[in-house]
Amino acid sequence: MAFMASDATELDERLMADDATLELRQIRDEVAALRDAVARESETRLLEWGATREGACNLAHYLALRSHDLIALQLRLSAYGLSSLGRSEADVMPALDALLATLCRLCGEEAAYPARGAMRAGEDALIRACDQIFGGSGGVRLTRIMATLPSEAATDASLVAALIDAGMDCARINCAHDDAAGWRQMVDNVRAASRRLDRPCRVLMDIAGPKLRIEAVRAPEHYRLHPGERPRLVARLDRRSGPIAFSLNFPQVVSQLRPGAEISFDDGKATGRIVAADDEGVEIEIIAARAKGMRLKPDKGVNLPSIDLDLPPLTKKDIADLDVVARFADIVGFSFVQRVEDVILLQAELAARRGEKPAQAIILKIETPLAIRNLPRLIVQSAARHPTAVMIARGDLAVEVGFARLSEMQEEILWLCEAAHVPVIWATQVLDQLVHEGVASRPETTDAAMAQRADCVMLNKGDYLPQGVRFLRDVITRMERHQSKKFARLARLQAWR
Repeated sequence: MAFMASDATELDERLMADDATLELRQIRDEVAALRDAVARESETRLLEWGATREGACNLAHYLALRSHDLIALQLRLSAYGLSSLGRSEADVMPALDALLATLCRLCGEEAAYPARGAMRAGEDALIRACDQIFGGSGGVRLTRIMATLPSEAATDASLVAALIDAGMDCARINCAHDDAAGWRQMVDNVRAASRRLDRPCRVLMDIAGPKLRIEAVRAPEHYRLHPGERPRLVARLDRRSGPIAFSLNFPQVVSQLRPGAEISFDDGKATGRIVAADDEGVEIEIIAARAKGMRLKPDKGVNLPSIDLDLPPLTKKDIADLDVVARFADIVGFSFVQRVEDVILLQAELAARRGEKPAQAIILKIETPLAIRNLPRLIVQSAARHPTAVMIARGDLAVEVGFARLSEMQEEILWLCEAAHVPVIWATQVLDQLVHEGVASRPETTDAAMAQRADCVMLNKGDYLPQGVRFLRDVITRMERHQSKKFARLARLQAWR
């Protein structure tokens, strides 16, 4: 009997179906093994943490999941049109269970899906956390806007009202500037405007922390750093320090420096390397600077990205400021937090001042490589006793981890915080040109649109801050039609209707 072409086609289809079934079974077994590994590895981490909070459990699951390289599995799943686990941050185990159920059914086996409530429990928990920390959104816009109040906000109540009317959901007071009397007046103005406009606006008071700054300088007038020059950093500035030398507000840092260590000035405007050290100080070779150089003058920020500095997490000024912060703030910003012990110390200081009042929310500001490494533990410790959020403080963080790595790190922090069910704040130089000059640049509008994936976006102070808040509100509202975290909503496109 002749072998017909239709028979060949049918045979090919059966062979392809058999191959597909075999591969689906292999993928099913791989996903089942992955699920078991995640459950086992996360249990070990939870025992180590001593944590039982739902967010901590999901964070442990996520860290276990992301300890595996899933690139090949992602590609194999997508070839069958299956969920790729790429949006599993908020609910790791339900996502794995749902994927496994689908694979089992494709292989002809019975399997039950997780309850629908379980599939969005993490997202709901994150929304509740945002409402608790920043106040209810009213359903208009999920991503909140935080604005740093200038000194004028203490005396100009209309400025504060304009910011809230423009869309400010949280007013930030930077305790590195102004004084307690000014902070108190700012808080009063925020509370009054919030009541009058019937719009919730929380108050964040940001303690300064151990920020390294230049304290004193010995150099010719208007001196600027250029590549090749060799200034000295000394513990104490005197006549023996040399013609070009400077000291820091934390002189004990100098003894922690060794040749080869990196140093950065003023958010990366100049960088150098330690080339020699003695009992009096260290010699620095400047290796990069802006074409016009960088002014070496007091109060400029300094970073030492290659060193885990041993500095007190709370300075004497911070301890004094907490008397005001614990009394008037809704949220406490913890600058330069690095270790679990730092969080425990702040919690004790706040508890001693709060009495029977509810615990304030804490924002962990992530600014150093050590803080990144310890971030899961920092979140677990803080969230056990306080409503907790995380700020990606991109100014210091960019210098500390390197500009090339910053984009990767801010993405990973976004994912980690979603897994922990804690809000994350996208901060530093958002719409900076608009806020200072009144006109936005193309790059910063893209940055503002990307920031919508965070739960809150922070603007720094400037002459055009209300305009910046209004512009950011418009960008966020538009982007929320299209994007929720990593999830593309696929709203109808408007430009080509």
